[in-house]
Amino acid sequence: MPSSSASRHLRSLLLAGGLFAIAAIGKAAPAERADVLIKGGTIYDGGTGQPYVGDVALKGDRIVYVGRSKGVEAAQVIDAKGMIVAPGFIDAHTHADSFIRSPDKATRVNAAWLDQGVSTVMIGVDGYGTPDVGADAAKLQASGIGTNVVPLIGFGAVRERVLGKDARAPKAQELGAMRALVAKGMCEGATGFSAGLFYPPQSFAKTDEVIVVAREAAMRGGIYDTHQRDESSYTIGLLGSVREAIAIGKDAGMPVHFAHLKALGVDVQGQAPAVIAEIEAARKAGQDVTADQYPWLASGSSLDASLLPGWAVDGGGDALVKRLDDPALLAKIRDEMQNNMRRRGGAKALLLIAQDFPWTGKTLEQVATEWKLNPRDAALRIIRQSIETKEPGKKGKGTAVASFNMAQADVDLLMKQPWVVTSSDGSDGHPRMFATFPEKYVQYVRDRKVISLQTFVRQSTGLTADIYKLDHRGYLKPGYYADVVVIDPARYAPRADYVHPRELSVGVAKLYVNGALAVSDSRTTGASAGRALLRPKPNDCP
Repeated sequence: MPSSSASRHLRSLLLAGGLFAIAAIGKAAPAERADVLIKGGTIYDGGTGQPYVGDVALKGDRIVYVGRSKGVEAAQVIDAKGMIVAPGFIDAHTHADSFIRSPDKATRVNAAWLDQGVSTVMIGVDGYGTPDVGADAAKLQASGIGTNVVPLIGFGAVRERVLGKDARAPKAQELGAMRALVAKGMCEGATGFSAGLFYPPQSFAKTDEVIVVAREAAMRGGIYDTHQRDESSYTIGLLGSVREAIAIGKDAGMPVHFAHLKALGVDVQGQAPAVIAEIEAARKAGQDVTADQYPWLASGSSLDASLLPGWAVDGGGDALVKRLDDPALLAKIRDEMQNNMRRRGGAKALLLIAQDFPWTGKTLEQVATEWKLNPRDAALRIIRQSIETKEPGKKGKGTAVASFNMAQADVDLLMKQPWVVTSSDGSDGHPRMFATFPEKYVQYVRDRKVISLQTFVRQSTGLTADIYKLDHRGYLKPGYYADVVVIDPARYAPRADYVHPRELSVGVAKLYVNGALAVSDSRTTGASAGRALLRPKPNDCP
């Protein structure tokens, strides 16, 4: 029995933080009751150890017990026999804005991710993260969101705030302003610095500019999260782009994380071994280099990003329209589009996925045939109509595509790497927004056995938390936040596909986010228990 002083100390811990002390796995639980006991499930704790049958107890927003003991008491007991019990999944790269920023409270619950078992999403990716990290995080949390969010500050957002959409280098004063914005975002809690060097106007930046700006994040402990400049053969090529990203991280003095790593298009299919060799060489030299990946053969992008030459969009949409009205420039644009379409696999490989447009669900080839146009001209009509539309909510929205451009062997090989984690790159119109994690489980674990179930969980939880240094997340450990998923392995499956991309996944028996029940029997509960996960303020911040 504990001494009276020990009992008083235990009670003070309970009052202060809602926690009670738990010994190592397998030892007896204390007399205090937990709120929830998840009993008899197969525990995958997010680490590299083997799974085992045991119990997980939750009290308040924390995990208070993980182990094989039969002595834990709880107000509610969940029978998890035959179920997978794991940390809530962490999506390393998302575009969840249409959910978490919706004016509709029910939409902000973020069911697309919750119903996959995801409790935490990265935001601000591809260079789009606002410099106003603190204010944005406060607004998101106050509005009520269903998942935790981890913000990155974006190179694109910073560059546009200072330079607009112009294709030029910054002046010394402008570079200083960009650096100050990144420092501000890191001081307000950003986890790192994201870039999307494939996308204009970020693509107009030279490597040295990116390094100088990235250093502001590096000196405050941030990661460099990159949609690399070229995943294909558009500019410097896939391997050249991999080398550039590694060099940026090395020269800035920060870890490098490749977003949605892939070999995109017919020119580079089969280059996954060479990409892996470049990353392995950097890692062996002591550099911290990791990546995330989604389990789909089609990427998601837009017609303009996929087909237009970068120079054509210098200055934004209005400038593009003026160039399209110039016969000489239009001819040049059409010529360059032809090669871009070829590297993507042709018009038949571009599925138009923007929601609620006349071309939704058709390939570019099908639309071109219907309109009796060359596919390049059909694409230009869609792009122009998207820019010029006056319809509320649709301006600039109609060009989204699923681009079928990856080889299965490349996807399989990248997935097996010990430094690769799971991401959705979830965006409107692509099934990856609603179905990535169950798709990976069904296709790559259960059916094709490319990776083990233990690897799947590790790549979706603990390893991701380690890469982004998430505090007390990603593992089933006493004292960690109670983000816990219970999955029925026989039912866990995607329902979304390329024709029906917005179908919710099934098979999540329970999902707790910060201790609140967010999903029960594949249905969201309406709980808005998500939090903005901000880093502690670095020492050199005001």
